[in-house]
Amino acid sequence: RDLCPQIGLCFDSLPEAYEYYNLYSWEVGFGIRYSRSKSYKCKSGPRKDVVYRTVQHIVCGCQGFPQKQNTSSVRCGCKAMIRLLRSKDHGWYIKECKLQHNHKLSRNRGEKLCWPSHKHIDQCTRELVRNLRENNVPLTKVYSILGTYFGSTEDIPFNKRLLQNLCKQISKEEANDDVRKTLDIFTKMRDEDPSFVYTADLDSDGRIRTLIWVNGKSKLDYRYFGDAITFDTTYKTNLHGMPFGLFVGVNNHFQSIIFSGVLMRQETIESFEWIFREFTSLMGGKPPVTILTECHTMYILYVPYCLHICHLIHVCHSAYCLSSLLIDMWCKWHVLKMAKERLGSIYTKYSNFKPEFHKLINYSITVSEFEAAWEELLEKYDLREHHFLTPIYESRHRWAKPYFSGICAKMTSTQQNESANHMLKGYVPPGAPMHLFVKQYNKLIADRISKEDSENQRTRMGGVVLKTGWPIEKHAATVYTSAMLEMFSDHIFDSAAYNVVEVEVNKKYMTIHSDASKREKWSKVHYEVTISDDGGQYHCECRLAEHMGMLFCHSIRVMLRLGVDKIPQPHILKRWTKDANDVLPDYLAHLQKDRGSTRSQSFRHASLHVAALELVAIGDKNVDCYHDVLNYMKDGTKKFDEMYQQTDRRSLQELLLAPIVISAELDSEEEAGYGADLEEVNEVTDEDEEFQSDLEEESDFVKINTVFCA
Repeated sequence: RDLCPQIGLCFDSLPEAYEYYNLYSWEVGFGIRYSRSKSYKCKSGPRKDVVYRTVQHIVCGCQGFPQKQNTSSVRCGCKAMIRLLRSKDHGWYIKECKLQHNHKLSRNRGEKLCWPSHKHIDQCTRELVRNLRENNVPLTKVYSILGTYFGSTEDIPFNKRLLQNLCKQISKEEANDDVRKTLDIFTKMRDEDPSFVYTADLDSDGRIRTLIWVNGKSKLDYRYFGDAITFDTTYKTNLHGMPFGLFVGVNNHFQSIIFSGVLMRQETIESFEWIFREFTSLMGGKPPVTILTECHTMYILYVPYCLHICHLIHVCHSAYCLSSLLIDMWCKWHVLKMAKERLGSIYTKYSNFKPEFHKLINYSITVSEFEAAWEELLEKYDLREHHFLTPIYESRHRWAKPYFSGICAKMTSTQQNESANHMLKGYVPPGAPMHLFVKQYNKLIADRISKEDSENQRTRMGGVVLKTGWPIEKHAATVYTSAMLEMFSDHIFDSAAYNVVEVEVNKKYMTIHSDASKREKWSKVHYEVTISDDGGQYHCECRLAEHMGMLFCHSIRVMLRLGVDKIPQPHILKRWTKDANDVLPDYLAHLQKDRGSTRSQSFRHASLHVAALELVAIGDKNVDCYHDVLNYMKDGTKKFDEMYQQTDRRSLQELLLAPIVISAELDSEEEAGYGADLEEVNEVTDEDEEFQSDLEEESDFVKINTVFCA
């Protein structure tokens, strides 16, 4: 009854009148929309030629009749409406009011939400939805999160269908002007990180063909851990279908670290040539020692160009031996994938063949072991003439671990890159535009830095846990990071399974497994370890130390037999040590990744957000607190509205160092008359939803949140 429209009721603005009538329509059970209006144009005075609306009809959603007879339209000629006239003080008042409806009214909240006028989503909720969707949160979870914000899912002031439409609208907006937005992000990244660089390869029409970028942290990491890297372009779910490439390595905590991101339009020889040339250039001209990657055959044609860059390159899906310096390999993951596709019923979780095949790939160390295991497998399952196993065996030197030698930080497959791709999928939604891809890539980088900092803290401040207590393990604890110490301790533990037989004093020893009967028939039970440089170098025929860059159990067992209590210096690879990144002096090392939160406007945002949450908590205590806090916030909004129009674009740190008080004088607005100085322009009938947005732009009135009204 209190909301019932009455003739003479005044409003400060037209949107305020609309919200009032919309609130009344919610209580009664119908929807509203703008209808006819009259506008005039001033003939003289300060507002000359300004279009001035003086009459506005707001009608029931069922007003009028459908143009077609056989239709599902709800229009049935309802006469309910209010007619508003402009007052002399530039406000509005109700001149005419009709309350009777000729149709059934909505009975419950769910039915009322179906009216377009009750489907309003406020700006804060829109931004929340935008942020959630940018971070790849599914639509159903977004709706559940909104339910938490509004109290419950039933209290959300719009249905799921409207949320779907909003998400589509957001996706469309994100896709517009994608290249400019991407360059804007790069500009911002360069402002925050002076070492950030990017470069693009353009075609003849000025379109981006390939894009690569590197930040300062990645450059530092590459200096320390750029000896073995992986490159992969299998991620292709962005809006433009552009393959996304990642240059990935491992740090001294055996964590994936990302060196660079690449967006490429096509996987061509020229594209890969440009990528590797630019990547090496952006990294200061320092080439990696090993690159492991999985690319198409087209890339293989380009590999000879890279031989001056890399000593070893491992390429998946390769069929060409290009150089004596090049050992091209298929990654283990692809071999297992092809086995699953082509072996059929033989390769299932219920078959004994699958675990035996995996054991062959994972645990065969020497060539003799692999050959014996392969022969046993074919004989046991009668697969000598199999259409898949026969050709893959002929190419065994490209995927079997025993045929590989050289440092690659335990990355014989592209598992580190696949792990990074998996993490990226958690950040980037399917069909994401290029600029959102870059934006979410930065969040992935921040996540990796956080995990690295956690491991650094554990290594520097955490206690040392020794598994065996051998002196050589204690020495390793002073050298290696916590993660690598655990790996080294496991090697010491595994060495206990071997006995040592002296072949030549202080030069050659044989390690023999003490329980050979329980091992596979094809497993090698003895390994020869050779000592050189007066005990400074240990060489085992398993070659795992060269592959990993860390002593393996066979050599460690011999060292324990000889009473060696420290790891020989030649076997301490700096990339695995605590001081792997000690290029800067000690007093500056802690600053190499610190930028300070005060260097960004995000610090101001976070501080204000926390303060606002405190006010919300106070206002949620009782009704009186609610009204007082709400009025306080409204008054503050009006007070700072003029200052809000000015953006300083400066960091908080700059303002603290050089405080500047910004003052602005408000221009007085002259009063303009109307009436005799107005001439009628036209009478408009506009029932589109776009008309409502035009009216909202005329006033500074802030819409009442539909949720609060409901």
